[in-house]
Amino acid sequence: RNVSAQGITILLVEQNAKLALEAAHRGYVMESGLITMEGKAGEMLNDPRVKAAYLGEG
Repeated sequence: RNVSAQGITILLVEQNAKLALEAAHRGYVMESGLITMEGKAGEMLNDPRVKAAYLGEG
């Protein structure tokens, strides 16, 4: 978050979706090289599709 406060943008590629979305403002899901989901990180953490497929919930 300190990096964000400085106005710096980073691209994080991470297998741990929960960790990545908790650190991010926005999130993207790629499958077979295509972006299949995108949105605000907080909204994605609560999306039933993301929970079921990537967070081990649902």
